[in-house]
Amino acid sequence: MVSWNGLTTLAPLALAASCVAASFLPPRPSMEVITADDVFSVNDFAGATLPPLNTTYYFDQLIDHNNPRLGTWKQRYWHTWEFYKPGGPIIITTPGEADNAPDFTGYLTNKSINGQIAQQEGGATIVLEHRYYGEAQPLGDLSVKNLRFNTIEQAIGDLEYFAKNVKLAMPGGSKVQPGKAPWVLVGGSYAGALTAWTMVAKPGLFAAGYASSAVVEAITDFWRYFEPIREHMPKNCSADVQAVINHFDTVVASGNQKAIAALKANFGMEGAKYIDDVASWLKSPIYAWQDLGPRTGAHSDFYNFCDTLEVKNGVSASAKGWGLDHALKAWGDWMKGTLKDACGGDTIDDCVSTHNGNLPWLTDTTAPNAGRSWNYMVCNEVGYLQNSAPAHYPSLVSRILHSEYDERVCRLMFPGKFPLWGPDIEAKVAKTNAIYHGWNVHVDHLFFANGDRDPWRDATVSAKGLNIRSTPQQRIMLSQGFHCTDMSTANAAADTTGTIRAVQIQALADMNRWLKEYRRQHGIHIQGVSDVEAEGEEVA
Repeated sequence: MVSWNGLTTLAPLALAASCVAASFLPPRPSMEVITADDVFSVNDFAGATLPPLNTTYYFDQLIDHNNPRLGTWKQRYWHTWEFYKPGGPIIITTPGEADNAPDFTGYLTNKSINGQIAQQEGGATIVLEHRYYGEAQPLGDLSVKNLRFNTIEQAIGDLEYFAKNVKLAMPGGSKVQPGKAPWVLVGGSYAGALTAWTMVAKPGLFAAGYASSAVVEAITDFWRYFEPIREHMPKNCSADVQAVINHFDTVVASGNQKAIAALKANFGMEGAKYIDDVASWLKSPIYAWQDLGPRTGAHSDFYNFCDTLEVKNGVSASAKGWGLDHALKAWGDWMKGTLKDACGGDTIDDCVSTHNGNLPWLTDTTAPNAGRSWNYMVCNEVGYLQNSAPAHYPSLVSRILHSEYDERVCRLMFPGKFPLWGPDIEAKVAKTNAIYHGWNVHVDHLFFANGDRDPWRDATVSAKGLNIRSTPQQRIMLSQGFHCTDMSTANAAADTTGTIRAVQIQALADMNRWLKEYRRQHGIHIQGVSDVEAEGEEVA
């Protein structure tokens, strides 16, 4: 087995769910699911039984915040007031680009940083489904025309309109608008970036924010996605992956069609018409890194892949790996098994192709489809195209893959939306950063929590070489965690480095201080707590 850097191990992850599927698309910058399935009943401070955490509420949300006359749609949310005291904060999060919002009800509880803040501050918690995901479909389907309101601006508008107009089911829930109560916005990954972007666009709306693994900098050519993986993965696995990729590129560059055909066959993709599609599918086991956390380990998908390359006859390779011959065959055998599960009855070319605009994964506008909804934002506002490193850097990804590969998908998936020769993604990405400040975000009462092993790290304010200063008003902390792992108390307990718990402790201390400031400014008092007691509150 490969070493796991001292982190604990638990259950394996499902490969098919984590990194591959017919019509392979890169992983989205998504929050970890935290469920409340083991919470059977909830009581308030007085002992009264509250509605189950999976109780679904509905809010009449505007279709277009720039034109309210277009009407409204029903937006789902989940809500509890287990820890609430009148005057306490309202802690809200959105799962972001996920079709399974009901699975995130653990963010209502103290299993999450959200619930930890609520428990400490006497707050209520909310999970709000994001437009264009799950049942949050303002216009019914995901046609190009109907996707026009799938923007960062509209998502920010949803948060503002909800906070100012919702009437919560809890006692006094019609009188907790911002200014009457402090609202705290929490999010991870894209939803973490949305937290920062909202606080930039709507100053004063939220009393405080917590942004985990927040991809605040929109980036067209995001080759650095793979850098934290290369830096932290087992050295033997990294060496052999790079050896296979270098061999792949050498064969392709030779133009020898017989050798290229043999290369395709080695990976079970002899039926693939285009070699760039083969190269793209070789990214799939590398993407499995994003599913890692303190509670996964040696039997996760990523490490199972590395074991396939590095364990031979029960013996693990040295840091140099076994070399090209063994790694090439082992990777090929792994890929053949993966394709068999992923492609089902489809031909290999139909399964892996990004060149045929008539394939269902490109043309189907049925909702929900998180991949299609997210790809629309990728093509229009954020980029995050994950391909090969520049020539002077080592690369885990074939160098025949560039941004143009993904831009073609934009043209085929959203016909008529972009010019024939590709969308001007660079200009769209630059506009996003100009509006929401990207790495240059400076907002009081905003806490950034990032992980050094997070593949999305270099789109956050903790990007290597950026060196943005952390301040008591805009805290920036970097744990030894992975993607959004600081949002879970279970991850903090499992993290042997102690750095995730340190992030949570500091966040709770900052929230305590920032919410005191907000209450003083707005004359808000927590029921049952005197001003003297409030000033002397201790953080657990």
